[in-house]
Amino acid sequence: MNGIGERVVAEARRWLGTPYRHQSCARGVGCDCLGLVRGVWRAVAGDEPPGLPAYTPDWGEVGAREHVLDAAARHLLPVARDRAGPGDLVVFRWRAGAVAKHLGILSAPDRFIHACERAGVVEVALIRHWAARIAGTFRFPDRT
Repeated sequence: MNGIGERVVAEARRWLGTPYRHQSCARGVGCDCLGLVRGVWRAVAGDEPPGLPAYTPDWGEVGAREHVLDAAARHLLPVARDRAGPGDLVVFRWRAGAVAKHLGILSAPDRFIHACERAGVVEVALIRHWAARIAGTFRFPDRT
């Protein structure tokens, strides 16, 4: 694991157990999947990129613009799926034809950390169900 990857995984694990709260980003208090990534970003890369608009829970169900993939490509470093490793961001698409709208952080080749509505921030196996839905993989910038 590279240095940035180690820092990202360590920080993401500090968020484990944080309850799910839509549009929130406070470790131990509440976050959604984007809030988890924002919190990890602040800890390992510094100030967040500006311009995060408000969003509803169903925002990804309407329209065809790939907001999450576009933002990830602007602010993170694209990495080929077969080269992704611990500390890299994974973006998921729930079903074919839908926009990508869920985020997680690889914690091992076969595990990732994410915030889900019913369980909060958890570390889970990257089972076939999840792996088949990966729409993109990205690396956090190393600003040390």
